This record gives sequence, structure tokens and C-alpha cells, in this order.
Amino acid sequence: MDIVLAGSTLLVLLPLLLLIALAIRLDSTGPALYPHTRLGRRGRPFTMYKFRSMCPDAEHLKKHLQHLNTLKGPVFKLPDDPRITRIGRLLRRTSLDELPQLLNVVRGDMSLVGPRPPLPAEAATYATWHWRRMDVIPGLTGLWQISGRASEPDFDRWVAWDLRYIDEWSLGLDLRIMLYTIPAVLRGHGAY
Repeated sequence: MDIVLAGSTLLVLLPLLLLIALAIRLDSTGPALYPHTRLGRRGRPFTMYKFRSMCPDAEHLKKHLQHLNTLKGPVFKLPDDPRITRIGRLLRRTSLDELPQLLNVVRGDMSLVGPRPPLPAEAATYATWHWRRMDVIPGLTGLWQISGRASEPDFDRWVAWDLRYIDEWSLGLDLRIMLYTIPAVLRGHGAY
């Protein structure tokens, strides 16, 4: 079901995807897509795609901003991150930067619903109980995203939501999460 839905959505959104890619290219130097390594089910690495929302040297600049991290845990978040481009700010606020991950769903790397896939550097700092979130295929959206999105500053609480999703999984829960994702994205609450 995920592959069919993701593939159909990609086809329908193709004109929008091309416009976003053009806007990114006109706004700043560098490619429109940002491929980076994430960890999937059982810690298997895969290339995840996003629309590029930051300046090309963002990873280098991150070292100098690490002390400003607003989250407890391994994930880096900065509300007014200076690395984000003008178009990138809009893409992040609307979650449009995530649309290329539909390609990952079509490829089987990701599901529409599930825990978000971590960066290898984040997973390297996981407590033992955090690893359980990688028992399932990662997703585009999940329970913690619709329960407050990025406004929750505690990574352990994110993981607790992911484990609750894993323990209570059902097709009905997936459908509810997908349905509630739409208003969460439209409100932009906690997205930055």
C-alpha cells in the first residue's frame, strides 16, 4: 500500500516538485536535492532524500552552532538556524522539504508512517532502549510528529512516542496518523 500511495502522490505532485527544485536553485547555489545517510530498520544505512533547505556548507557550520542546540539528546535543532536559506525556511515550515522522501518509500527504505530515521552520529549516542525504535521501517510521519512535532524539546519523549507506536501498531493507527499529519503540517506548529 505504501509504495502505491507514495508513487501516485509523486506523480500528482511532480509539477510542484519541479517548481520547488527551481526555487531552490534560484535562491542559492548548490543542488536542489540533499541526499544524506540515515539508518533504517535494524540500523541498515540508506540514502534519504530531502529538498535542500540549508546553505551548501551547513555541516561545516554546524560545529560552530552545536552549543546552541535546543534539544535534550542527540538531535540538533536550532529555531533560528542561520544555515537555513530563505526558500528553505518556507519549505521547512510547510514540511515540503520532506516530499522527496516519497522516493525512499517507493524504494522500500521507508514507510509512510513510522519512527523517523536517525543520522548515524545520532544513533551512535543512543541509550540501549532507544535502539528499539529501529525495529521497524522508518517513516515520513509518526505518532510524535502529530503529538507536538518538533516543539517537544526532549528526545527521550520522542522515543517514548515511537515505542508506543510500535507497541500499538495497527492499520487503523497508521490511517489516523496520516490523517492527523495533514492539519499538523498545515499549522506548521513546531516545524523549523
